[in-house]
Amino acid sequence: MPKPKSDKNYFTQDTENAIVAYNSTDDLEQKHKIYHRHIHYPFFKLTENIIHTFKFYYTEVDHIEDLQHEVITFLLSKIHLFDPSKGAKAYSYFGTIAKRYLILSNQKNYKKRLDTAPVDELFKDDTYSYNLEDIPTNDPLSQYIDLFVEYCTDNLFDLFPKDHDAAVADAILELFRKREDIDIFNKKALYIYIREMVDAKTPKITKIASQLYSIFKDNYIFYLDNGYVEFE
Repeated sequence: MPKPKSDKNYFTQDTENAIVAYNSTDDLEQKHKIYHRHIHYPFFKLTENIIHTFKFYYTEVDHIEDLQHEVITFLLSKIHLFDPSKGAKAYSYFGTIAKRYLILSNQKNYKKRLDTAPVDELFKDDTYSYNLEDIPTNDPLSQYIDLFVEYCTDNLFDLFPKDHDAAVADAILELFRKREDIDIFNKKALYIYIREMVDAKTPKITKIASQLYSIFKDNYIFYLDNGYVEFE
């Protein structure tokens, strides 16, 4: 199986072309050749990077490699759905699919991660406190948050092209995904919780949070006025 010269450029235009070629032929032998020569390694590196960047380590499989195999198999089962005519890039398209698969497969472990996060000692300072649990699920704000989180998740790699920035953004979004399970957290505790999920310093978390807030704020008023939102 040919290997790209640089791991940093593992998912190239050649990969995009190979995926199109794979979907364009009904010859199973040809598909096999295209996949193993041009697609398997990019999928391997893509899933490896996502698992480690977003720290999807809370799984029920014995080895991370087993989880990676599951994700690659899932990507292959969805490869026929990729349509470049819609303007999507294969890297972003399959990166989003892989990440959503991992979120779903790890969802029951997020509560465990929350319960074991060593942040109790930080609850003493409640100058800044948030209670996401108090937002009713049928409240307009909660409904908007669901739309906001879905949009940011689907477009994560476009909004935050750098892997580490995307990982930080996802950790922040996870607070909103699991808001019904989160008790009152002070500001410091929220920062520590995010750092438990992804290695990032406070200035980086603040910067990414500000970018997410800009998206949130710029579209929320429109949502309240019109009852729907078209994120830009």
